[in-house]
Parts: sequence; C-alpha cells; structure tokens
Amino acid sequence: MARKIQRKNKAAGLPRKSRRRSGRSAATGSLHTSILGLLTAQGLPLTETEIALALHIGGGQLPALHTTLAQLLEEHKIEKKGKRFFPAAKAEHLRATLDLTSKGFGFAILEGEQAKGGKDVFIAPHHLNGASQGDSILVAITGTARGRREGRVIQVLSRAVTQLCGLFTASGAGGYVTPDDDRLPYTLLIRRGDDLAAGNGMAVVAEIIDYGSERQGPTGRIIEILGDARTVGVQIRMAIIQSALRETFPAEVEAEAARLVPVSECTEGRIDLRHLPHVTIDGETARDFDDAICVEPTGGGFILYVSIADVSHYVQTGSPIDLEAYLRGTSVYLPDRVLPMLPERLSNDLCSLVPDQDRPAFTAILSFDAQGRRTGERYARSLIRSCRRFTYTTVNQLLYLKDPEVRTAHADLVPMLEQAKKLSALLKSCRTERGSLDFNIPEPHVALDGEQVASITLAERNQAHSLIEDCMLAANEAVAETLAKANKPVLYRIHERPDPTKLETFTDAAKALGLHLPQSEVNPAWFAQVIKQAHGSPAEYIVNNLLLRTMQQARYSPENTGHFGLAAAFYLHFTSPIRRYPDLVAHRVLQALLTGQTDHTPAPIPGEGRTLADAGLHLSQCERKAIDIERNVHSRCAALFLMDKIGETFGAIISGVTAFGLYLTLDESYISGMVPLTSMTDDYYLHDSRRYRLIGERSNKMYQLGDRVQVRLDHVDLQNKRLSFSLVPATTAKPSKTNNA
Repeated sequence: MARKIQRKNKAAGLPRKSRRRSGRSAATGSLHTSILGLLTAQGLPLTETEIALALHIGGGQLPALHTTLAQLLEEHKIEKKGKRFFPAAKAEHLRATLDLTSKGFGFAILEGEQAKGGKDVFIAPHHLNGASQGDSILVAITGTARGRREGRVIQVLSRAVTQLCGLFTASGAGGYVTPDDDRLPYTLLIRRGDDLAAGNGMAVVAEIIDYGSERQGPTGRIIEILGDARTVGVQIRMAIIQSALRETFPAEVEAEAARLVPVSECTEGRIDLRHLPHVTIDGETARDFDDAICVEPTGGGFILYVSIADVSHYVQTGSPIDLEAYLRGTSVYLPDRVLPMLPERLSNDLCSLVPDQDRPAFTAILSFDAQGRRTGERYARSLIRSCRRFTYTTVNQLLYLKDPEVRTAHADLVPMLEQAKKLSALLKSCRTERGSLDFNIPEPHVALDGEQVASITLAERNQAHSLIEDCMLAANEAVAETLAKANKPVLYRIHERPDPTKLETFTDAAKALGLHLPQSEVNPAWFAQVIKQAHGSPAEYIVNNLLLRTMQQARYSPENTGHFGLAAAFYLHFTSPIRRYPDLVAHRVLQALLTGQTDHTPAPIPGEGRTLADAGLHLSQCERKAIDIERNVHSRCAALFLMDKIGETFGAIISGVTAFGLYLTLDESYISGMVPLTSMTDDYYLHDSRRYRLIGERSNKMYQLGDRVQVRLDHVDLQNKRLSFSLVPATTAKPSKTNNA
C-alpha cells in the first residue's frame, strides 16, 4: 500500500522532502495549515486525491479534507480550476461600494475612482461572498475581461441594508419576506413570533437580525406593517424605504429652524429692490418659490434681475440644518408628497419668495445688448417683494396665446413680461447659435384620487417654461464665469463629451430610423442638427431618448471642464438653493467674493477635512438617487394604473429592440413595457442588431425601432414593476376604454 501511494506521489511530481514534511504537518498541525503549506511548497495545482495522498489522509479523514478545501475556497485562501487546487494569488484589497443588479451580478464602485470617471469592477455572483446591495466592501482584483476589471469580495466592512420592505408570505413556522428590491437576491426568513401578526401578502418593513451565509439565507423580524401593496401610499412608502431616503427631520433641526428670525429690513450689505416688479413663475402645485425675475429695457438692450432666495443667510455652514441639508443633497418630488432638503419653516416660509412679502434674496443683475449678448454682471444681497405668483399656464396665456381676459387681469405687469419674452427669445437664439442642445423629452404626470392612480398623462410644457429656463441658465452661466475668472473654488455643473462607444450605437440607431446624419465634427452643434431633423417627426421621441442615453450624466465637480450639452464654457447651479445643495455652495462662495473674505472665510461645505471633490461626488449621488426614486415611483404607479386593464389594447411606439423582445412606450401616457419574444408565436424572429429590428424567418414580417404598433396588455407584475404586452394585428385591435392610457 505504501509503495502504491509513493508511486502516485511521484506521478503528481511531489519531491520526497516535501512529502515527508507534509505528512508530519498532517499529524501535528491543523489541516488548514497543512493544505496551504503543501500547495505553496509544490508550486503546481493538485487534485483532491493528490492532496490526500501527499498528506497521508486515509478513508476516515477524507470527508474532513473535502470540508476543509471547501472552507478554504470560501475564504478565498485557495482557488480551483477544473479539479485542481492552487494558492490564491495575492491581490491588493480595495475599498468599494457594491452595486448589485437584478440579475445577481454586481459592480464594485471603488473609492475615489468614480469622481475620475473610472470603470467599476465586475463582481460575478459566486464572488459576492455574502455581500449585498450598497454594502461597503473590500474587493480584490482578479483579472480583466472585455476592457473591465473583475474582482471578488474579500470582506464586508459594513452593511448598507439593515432594514428592507417587501411582501410577507405566511407559513406554519412563521413565514418569509420577499424583498421589494430585486437587487436583493434572497428572501428573509421570519420565525414564528417575529411576524407582528402580519397577514399573508401584506407589505411590511423587516429588520435583518442575521445576514446568514452563502449556504443559509438571512433571518429577520417584522417591525412595521405597511398595508395593502395595491395602494398608492403603500407603494410610495416602499420606494422611499428601498431608497433609504430621510422622511423626517431630526428634532434639533426643527428646533433650530423654529428659532430663526425673519429678515424684514434692508440692513447693511443688502440693497433694496422692493421697488422692482419681481414675479415668480412656477407650476400650479409649487409651494417653494426660490426664484423671481424682473426685466427692464435699456437704451440698447435689457437688464435682467434674477433674484434667488437667500438661503445662505439662514443656513450657516456646519449648523444642524446645514448638516441635514448636505446629507439629503436635494429635494425629492413624488406624486403625493415632497421630501424637502430644508425644513418647511425655511422651504415654504422664510426663504420662499411668496407674493406681497419682504424676502431676502441674492440677486444677479445682468446686462444684455439688443442681440441678447451679456455685456455686464453684478451681484448683491437684496430685499425684494414679489408682485405676483404666476403659473406657467397663466403666463403662457398672457404672453403667447394673447388671452384678452388674462392680459386685462394682469395689465400692470404685461409690459415687464413682454420685455422678458423678448429677452428670452434672444437668449435662446444665442444658445442655439453656439450649439446648445434643446431636448424634447415628454415627462409623465401622475394624478391621484385618494389611494388610486386616476390618470397618467403627458405633463404640460409650454413657452412659459422656456422663458424661465432661459433666465435661469443666463444667471447660472454668469455666476460660473465670474467665480472661474476670480479663481474661487466652487462646484461646477459639468457635462463631458459622449462616450465614443455609445455614440457609435446611436449612429447605428439613427440610420435605422432613416435620419441623415451631418458629415461634420461631432460636437454640440452636430447633435443640435440631429434634434432639429427629428423635430415633429414620428421618431422625435425615440431620437431624443437615444440621444439622452448617449450623453454622459452631468455631475458636480470643482474642476471646470465645461458643459457639453449647453455648449457652455462655464456653468454651475445657482438658482435653486431651497431644493439643491450645490446652489447653496455657489451662494456662499459668491458672497465670500463680494465681501473680500479670504483666509478666514468659512468653508462652503460642512465637515472637517471634506473637500469640494468629496462634496461633488456625494451631491451627484444624491441627485442620481432622487432621479432613480422618481422613476421607481412612476413604474409603481404605472403598474397600479394598468392592473385592472389586462386584455385591453393600446397604441405604442417601439422604443427598443433586443434578442429577447421589443421595448415599447404607450401613446399619451408614455408608460413603458415589453413584448417578450416568447409571445411572438406567429413566426420565428431573427434579431438584426445593427438595424434594430426583428425579422420573421418565414413571413419576412419586420418590427423595427420607431414603428407604431397595437399591443394588448397581458400581465402586470406589481412586485417587479414590469408590464408585459403582446402584439395585436391592426384588424383585430380594440382600443382601450381608458382615454389617457
């Protein structure tokens, strides 16, 4: 028997000296140490049988060897290829945040690299090591594939998800919660007594008690019953909890806000502009008015006053209100509520530029010539009194529809608004001339009736929206240029050039839609020509959406690299400090410039040692989170709205083509859904990826990007927020009973 083992050891290429040392280690040391020592000493991969022979492990010890090898693999101390084991390569351990996908794999966002635009590290499902969505992790780089680094999770440093919401399924032993977030790849076991007597199918909030392991899922207990998941209020609460948004303000923040004293006099350092006919122009449901305008004609042009709520007067850097505002980063607007950045005492009262009340403001006073070119700028803290709270609808009727009744009702302000209209047209013309992009992306409006979705329609957008945007863009550019030329560190709003790979994808799609692309350098003017060519065509919505996906995401950064979409060399956010923290930063920096503060100027952001680069990354992430939850809530509302409309047909446009089906957008409501390829049973369809179409192999029937189709609603998956449709031949289509669906 000994000779037989020796022959096998020779076959494995193990030198005699190593075999003797390995045998002694198995007898006197731990099996972990013995295996690691053996693999390290050999320098070549070994099978489990070869390891057993080398360590003189007999039949009774083989199960322990098998278990130990599995443990070492799980701890990433060894690796396995085929049937052979070898020592894990030493790798640098990097701190990162894990972003999981609904498909089970994830990406490690390395600390400090996101701000530099670096690619995230791909983490395969079997390399997650128990990590979950949002966790702070240590990751080891294991290689590179298709231009992206790959890695594995070495250690979970801290858990991001300590509570989750989902649907409770009752069972005899208690039950389990299926997370509402499809990025959480597990169900949460709830033992009997920890279920808070929740009913089967109820939406609940659960606290994670034990995160489990790769072999055993997590356990938890229910801490709140939300109610029926088929109601709007419950779905929106679930979205808020999923996004970990802050729903209430800490007591010390509310207390500080209550102690604030209103500004009622024009004290030193503040100019009196109450004589000017400032007006605010906002949506019908707006409650926080943070910008007001006034336009005066001059001999050779215009003076534009853009007066912005002086939030920095009330919110001091590092105060409890400031710290909370920084954490939130932005206000979040949902169909039934607003999660404000600032307490209501500030956002809807002290800072809000309500009509007929004196309010402190920060005013940009901008001079323009008769062609709309800026010829001068100055800034001052001011005291203003808004004359009127206008809505976009009213201003559109007054200025653009020339409604006699509306013009009579506001006759005192018609001359000023007419000047604003003239200036707005000139400002837009100047931006268009330099290549600024003007996307036309319809936004859906969700109307509620109690706990039900009453309708989903296209949000109205008229020329009054453009008027205000033109004025705000002018102020943002002027402040950015002023601070840049003064070399004052601030957070710019930057927008980088499109990714070449995405641009190539867009050009393929545009050609498939029949567009003739400009034969010139790809710059903002190139994109502007494409948008102009698609304007008014059936493909306009698709082209604008594709262009938007081609663009990089705008973000906040202390490095001014310009704004590609606006074709602007200088740009930042100055005009909405009630709802955006970067605007508050700009106010503080501009005030420091005006007062000549230098060495002893308080930092424009809270936190000792925190840099503007840190703040830019954090605030960009806050903005992205706000956009994501708004989309998430819209998907939930769309599913609720269509739940009782299964079997009805709708007009739609094909907005995407893949190998597994067609993406589409419903007419009028702009609700998105999918026609799975599995439902297209009339033929075998081939995917032409270059031309964005599916072609029937027998019939030659074709479905292409931008085609209009009739579809039937087949299934509403409320939990995963997915809508499934099937194609309906035009001759058999029956229209939906719902006008706005």
